Amino acid sequence: MRASGWHLGVLAALFLLPPAAAVGQRADRTVGGNGAPGQVDEIVLSPGDSVRLVVWRKPELSGEFAVGPDGSLLHPLYRGVRVGGVPLAIAEANLRGYLRRLEADPQFVVEPRFQVAVEGEVHRPGLYAVWPGTSVAAAVARAGGPTEFAKRNRVRLLRAEGGAPREWAVDLTSPAAATAAMPVRSGDRIFVERRRATFREVVLPTLSVVGTIASVGILIERLSR
Repeated sequence: MRASGWHLGVLAALFLLPPAAAVGQRADRTVGGNGAPGQVDEIVLSPGDSVRLVVWRKPELSGEFAVGPDGSLLHPLYRGVRVGGVPLAIAEANLRGYLRRLEADPQFVVEPRFQVAVEGEVHRPGLYAVWPGTSVAAAVARAGGPTEFAKRNRVRLLRAEGGAPREWAVDLTSPAAATAAMPVRSGDRIFVERRRATFREVVLPTLSVVGTIASVGILIERLSR
């Protein structure tokens, strides 16, 4: 029987995409030399992240599923299969072990996605599922990019690292800069600050105060005549 277009697409993904285990085994490195966070040595999913799972000839087992609080996928069939809190290679092995109950040699592709929050002066603030390795600049672009009021050279990256919160200043005015190009991690929060409008926030209030003082002075002068 001739394979459908969907099957051909999945087959191409199986042979052309790098194995999920290889994706999970990334060497640790530091971007720049300014203390900016580099790539993690292994991809580890957390609750709230998601996995896109494509199982060859099993559309009922394929889809994009969120990682639950216990580390398993939020799907009735995958309940009890741990994918969160462990390196991606182990998560893939756990999925393979489960799928082998259904067929002898399961063929599948695992695509992890991190959940990050992009807030502040962007066009579409919210939570986004992004590929591991996505840069801070690319994550901001997913949120529609900075607004006209954004302070592009002062974007804050907030991350809980080793149980302690850390913060980095990211400069988006140069997309090739080390801070803008550094990869996001699961649970990151990116906050684009608002640029201070000097005329509106400083000059106008000052003029208003000066005008009020002048008005009071004129009133006092008239009353004293």
